Amino acid sequence: MTHDTRPEQAKKLADIDWNNLGFSYIRTDLRYLSHWKDGEWDAGTLTQDNMIHLAEGSTALHYGQQCFEGLKAYRCADGSVNLFRPDQNAARMRSSCRRLLMPEISDEMFIDACKQVVQANEHFLPPYGTGGSLYLRPFVIGVGDNIGVRTAPEFLFSVFCVPVGPYFKGGLTPTNFITSGYDRAAPNGTGAAKVGGNYAASLLPGFEAKKRDFADVVYLDPATHTKIEEAGAANFFAVTKDSKKFITPKSPSILPSITKYSLLWLAEHRLGLEVEEGDIHIEQLDEFSEAGACGTAAVITPIGGIQHGDTFHVFHSETEPGPVTRRLYDELVGIQYGDKEAPEGWIVKVEGGEG
Repeated sequence: MTHDTRPEQAKKLADIDWNNLGFSYIRTDLRYLSHWKDGEWDAGTLTQDNMIHLAEGSTALHYGQQCFEGLKAYRCADGSVNLFRPDQNAARMRSSCRRLLMPEISDEMFIDACKQVVQANEHFLPPYGTGGSLYLRPFVIGVGDNIGVRTAPEFLFSVFCVPVGPYFKGGLTPTNFITSGYDRAAPNGTGAAKVGGNYAASLLPGFEAKKRDFADVVYLDPATHTKIEEAGAANFFAVTKDSKKFITPKSPSILPSITKYSLLWLAEHRLGLEVEEGDIHIEQLDEFSEAGACGTAAVITPIGGIQHGDTFHVFHSETEPGPVTRRLYDELVGIQYGDKEAPEGWIVKVEGGEG
């Protein structure tokens, strides 16, 4: 016989307005922390402290030696808890670590850390039916005494969590974007790694877009500025006018989104569409009837229109999602919340989940 050893307060939901959650920081109770030194990671622990004490010469502070991930835990109708494709986040983090000469995190360590954080903060997991989820932020940073441009002598791996609602206001309501003259990443740079520098570079373009009442920017390819690459902090997709093809940009500068690859699979195997990773030219938007931004935070955000120069191109509608976008959203979210059958290996259950 097993007993629930969680603190009494952990068995009750946190006092949060679940139906009006945005995407902002809310301190939760416990986070995971592991230290790498002398060639290996320690066992890791859960801590209440949400502050990190760093050496002043840490490479994360001076040379941007850090990477992060984003994934979510979902409350199902039966009270159980789902993680969505955490092995893919673990694999992408290893790729980012290799690119920045940081020690890698195994699937087992990554997923175990995420499970521990969800279990320890389950009372912050939004109830089924509210549309909320528990966002997990794993990260690796270079720390320790250092001054030269070299890999760090020590590293920290941490995972914390935050209850969240939609990243873009309105959820599945279309939003408008504007193309940017700035580049998100260099052609052979770190665009395919989930590193902070890419996001630091996006702050000014995003700020300028929001000043003009756009949700975010659309980045064009850095080599020619003729092809769409990403939509702000998310991947981009489009649907052809005949509603038969689902296409996403292909470029070595694009972050390989787990959501994007999930949608490519769902579009082909659940909706029967032709799918393609290929070029989407900014001057040929009239070939597409629907477009959207997709990612762990954004989920699927329909794009109502894109401002490029003096031209504003409207896709399906500025007020309603297109039919293909709606069907893909329903399939994806249905899988994440346990309402639809998931492809093999896509869902990892977190033990101890209860209503």
